[in-house]
Amino acid sequence: MPILHCIVHRIDKADGEQPAALTTADTPQAPSPQLDDLLAELTTRFNAKRKGWGYFREDAAGRSLAALLPAYLDSGEAEPRTEAFATLSRQAAESLRELVEQQLPTGGYLLMAHVRQGETEHLTLALLHARAGFGVDAQLAVVPAAPLNVSQPALAARIDLTQMRAGHSRQYVAFTRDRGGQALAEAFRDWLGCEEGADAPEETRTLLKAFSDYVESEALPEEAAREKTDALLDYASDQAGRGEPLTLDALSELVDDQQPRAFYDYIRNQDYGLAPEIPPDKRTLQQFKRFTGRAGGVSISFDSHLLGNSIEYDADRDRLIIKQVPDALKTQLRERHT
Repeated sequence: MPILHCIVHRIDKADGEQPAALTTADTPQAPSPQLDDLLAELTTRFNAKRKGWGYFREDAAGRSLAALLPAYLDSGEAEPRTEAFATLSRQAAESLRELVEQQLPTGGYLLMAHVRQGETEHLTLALLHARAGFGVDAQLAVVPAAPLNVSQPALAARIDLTQMRAGHSRQYVAFTRDRGGQALAEAFRDWLGCEEGADAPEETRTLLKAFSDYVESEALPEEAAREKTDALLDYASDQAGRGEPLTLDALSELVDDQQPRAFYDYIRNQDYGLAPEIPPDKRTLQQFKRFTGRAGGVSISFDSHLLGNSIEYDADRDRLIIKQVPDALKTQLRERHT
């Protein structure tokens, strides 16, 4: 994960009515193994968090990150770009200081990093708190220490600069939304200059519903349905762990390598309203499971999210109640009944 530029500024907010104070670094950090490890750990933690996804507004306010970023990206290479990154980070830190003053009880360390990974470039930022503690120095003496709390950033975001430049995505900005209230979430989104473009939990639920409908429409055997479910969950969970969207093209190939376009075409023909790329939501994926069972000539298979909705289990009388009988099965039952 080559780090092109990385810098840290400090925002202090004391108790009472005192305004938050900003202490800025003059130049970006020098490359080091410690910096590499910090960014790697922060990336892993960020990928695991509940996030919002969106894109920069064209009319973003002048002090938002969206408005400040182009000057840096247009600054060229080498030394001018290093200076431009430092300027960008200081301007961003100053506007974030105002957000901290209004929305957060304490300040922290603003880390900003421009990272290249393969053919993709990201801008990662996080407001990290330092936790008071202790350490041991080279002489084995106990000394005060203040390690950064990388696992719980107060605010964090990642901008996929490659997708942003391509201009066809509405979800190249990922930002945390699991801490604080609605007011903080909206203030952070405004600071980014971001418009929410995708509801990850809802999009993931829609994808899983489309998959369940596809499995039902194909009347797949139990084992084949389980294999396809596992393939979907493995791919989606892997993408979620990497902080990357899943693509319908790739997913369709995994679901059926003999007919790699079948699932993709099914989604398009049924008009589920899904985008070609979907930001996976880990919590929604973890709740998705397929219940299966076979005994005495009866074979039953259904997705766990249906339990309690269209399917109920009466444990006292050992009965499974299906409220919405599939049309094909309903037709067969009516024919037999008549």
